Amino acid sequence: MIDTHAHIDGPEFADDFEAVIQRAKDAGVEKIFVPGICLKDTPHLLEVCQTHPNYLYPMIGLHPENIMDEDYHQALDQLERMIDESIIAIGEVGLDFYWDATYKQEQIEVFEHQVQWAEKYDLPLMIHSRSAHHELAEVMERHRASNLSGVFHCFTGTEEEARELLTFPNFMLGIGGVLTFKKSTLREVVKNAIPLSRIVLETDSPYMAPVPNRGKRNESAYVRSVAEKLSEIYDTNFDDIVLQTTKNTLKVFKKVTFFDKK
Repeated sequence: MIDTHAHIDGPEFADDFEAVIQRAKDAGVEKIFVPGICLKDTPHLLEVCQTHPNYLYPMIGLHPENIMDEDYHQALDQLERMIDESIIAIGEVGLDFYWDATYKQEQIEVFEHQVQWAEKYDLPLMIHSRSAHHELAEVMERHRASNLSGVFHCFTGTEEEARELLTFPNFMLGIGGVLTFKKSTLREVVKNAIPLSRIVLETDSPYMAPVPNRGKRNESAYVRSVAEKLSEIYDTNFDDIVLQTTKNTLKVFKKVTFFDKK
């Protein structure tokens, strides 16, 4: 399995970082992708990923919730300078109007800027979208001809929204712990509207731990619970889920090869 989205560089993992890595390996997680969210934390993210080369893979991005914490023009300039061969994607980037749409236009500007990075450096996008589907679709439509690729991270939308996002042929939907929640409608959406060939696994650690660990700190080992739930939904064996989601991941993240030396 590959956990395509884990904030393992965060302070939540400072006290037991190596144990978290070992539990992930013991659970069958072969690689973990680590998204960036702001300028000030990116040097630490890169250092963390260097502790386990060919296991932890860094991304660079300015998260929509963080754009006003820094001078975003300066932050974007400095972040772009950090893009090198080690960076596997532009992310976590996108739009979030859930709590506050005050800086809606600034969010769209910053997202658009980072989409252009993806085009310039031929890197996939790791896209965050919350209460912003319409605006996200508008930005993506402007770039449809540029052959972008990536992941619509933490997808929890409707069947209609899933089908619209799947019209972008080089994108996958990131499915995480919400799939296992008792009252979640995501299971029906996945079953009815999302083919397994368009899904990647993720945890979004330390957030949204799946059942049976809901309410605890999430970690990459728990991605196994997501894969097991997908096995139920698609009525196929666990190994097939792992094989297909790994294939999907490697199709998008072209800098990553599965048989790296660890």
